[in-house]
Amino acid sequence: MTALLFRDDAFLKSCEATVVGHSERGGIVLDRTVFYATAGGQPGDRGVVLHDGQETAIATTVYGEAKNVVHVPAAAGSLPPVGARVTARLDWATRYRNMRAHTLMHLLCASVPHAVTGGAISEDGGRIDFDIPEGQIPDRQELSERINRLIAEDHAVTFRWITDAEMEQNQHLIRTMSVKPPMGTGQVRLVMIGPEGKIDLQPCGGTHVRSTAEIGPVAVAKIENKGKINRRIRLVFA
Repeated sequence: MTALLFRDDAFLKSCEATVVGHSERGGIVLDRTVFYATAGGQPGDRGVVLHDGQETAIATTVYGEAKNVVHVPAAAGSLPPVGARVTARLDWATRYRNMRAHTLMHLLCASVPHAVTGGAISEDGGRIDFDIPEGQIPDRQELSERINRLIAEDHAVTFRWITDAEMEQNQHLIRTMSVKPPMGTGQVRLVMIGPEGKIDLQPCGGTHVRSTAEIGPVAVAKIENKGKINRRIRLVFA
């Protein structure tokens, strides 16, 4: 399987890699990558793959059937051959925005004590759907103030690894009802905001900034009714 370098260092902007295959639809599979593949509501990275002075623009990144990371070219054309040494380079502005948004979603999750039914990151922020009973819907202004306070307090964002067995024994850490933590490799990454995860602690395979202050000011754009007890809370960068 592709080695996911971003799991240990989300601030890597590029890496050297070897082409190990091509997908049926013309995607590039590398032995290692800094590109995040679409998962958990976070979009796949885009950027370029460089080989022999040629650039292949990458429109997005997804997981293939074998769970390898597939770098999807923006246009059809010749691909670097299997065995070629290449450089994979991120569109850093887009990745960093997604990192800020993903960390923001953790703060939203920590501020609304209800089960998560879905979520997604967008160009201007992101949203989470919560299973919230009537009468417990948060006030939009109060929620905005709480999240911006957590951002301004400059809490460290760190992680640690636990085994799959430990994850099975700590199901209370899982907030999402539909998306299970990334298990199957023998270990699961826990993302922690604040000392020992005092602000937020949950399994997550996404990319994050190093401090909440990097997110910048935000606002709760809207709280929508999306079903009998499903409420969608959308945040945007201010």
